[in-house]
Amino acid sequence: MSEHQDGPDERHRRPEGVDDKTVEALGSLSKALETTERARGSLYAFHQLTGGADLELDRAVRLLREAGHPEWADKVQTEILGRNIIPGHWTFQIVEAYDHTYYRPFRELERAAVDELAQGRDHLYEAEMKEARRTAGHPDHTARP
Repeated sequence: MSEHQDGPDERHRRPEGVDDKTVEALGSLSKALETTERARGSLYAFHQLTGGADLELDRAVRLLREAGHPEWADKVQTEILGRNIIPGHWTFQIVEAYDHTYYRPFRELERAAVDELAQGRDHLYEAEMKEARRTAGHPDHTARP
C-alpha cells in the first residue's frame, strides 16, 4: 500500500500484523455479504410486489362483479386472493425465515471475523485499492473528505 501524506484515516489503515491474504479474505467475505444484502433487497421487493398484486386483486374482484362476471370474481377470490406463495407461507414468512436462518448469522459472522482478524476495521481491501489507484495531488483523488 502506498502511503500519501493525506492517506487513509486510521479506521481504514491495515493494523500491524495483518497479512495480505487476511485482507483479501476479509474483502471476499465482505463482498459476499454485500451480495447477500442485494439478495435480501430483492426478497423484500418480491414481498412488496406480491403483496401489492394481492391487494390489487380486491379491485379485480370488485370490477368483475360490477361487469356481471360473478363466477370469475369468485374464482379469483377463492383461488388466488390470499393464496400461500409456497405451502403454508406468505412472503413475509419467507423474509423472516431468510433473515433468521441465513442473513443475520452471515452478518454476525462477518462482523466477528472483521473484529477478530482486523481489529474491527472495515473495508481494508477497498481502502488499499483506493490508495493504490489515487493520483497524488489531484483534488478529486483525496484519501479523505
